Amino acid sequence: MWTTLKAPSLADLEAMAQRELSALPKTFRDLCQGVIIRVEDFATDEVLDALKAESEFDILGLFQGVGLPFRSNDEVAPLPNMIWLYRRPILEYWADHDETLGQIVRHVLVHEIGHHFGLSDDDMEAIEAQVED
Repeated sequence: MWTTLKAPSLADLEAMAQRELSALPKTFRDLCQGVIIRVEDFATDEVLDALKAESEFDILGLFQGVGLPFRSNDEVAPLPNMIWLYRRPILEYWADHDETLGQIVRHVLVHEIGHHFGLSDDDMEAIEAQVED
């Protein structure tokens, strides 16, 4: 069986992320109104430098944007909120841990959104626990 399997593509991982996001509790999904999910193999050099990453494998995901509670009515044309998932670091993490790929993608999504909205680690853990595998 394993001899025919391939690592998920960028598109595969993006589809998985959309499924995982749609499975999260509605109150949490409401925070993500209009969020765009993009998958790249690695973070850009600018992101790695800004986050002081030692390796391109250090960053699994990133939230870019302004969360709904922090938006101003004075903004003319705000950029959309985006979540970047980095495929190769996620796959490397998956290879080294005893979690499913879906669980890892869900965890990265919840944490990228949750930290941006000021949720505690306990809050985010409770959100993840509401999703059935």
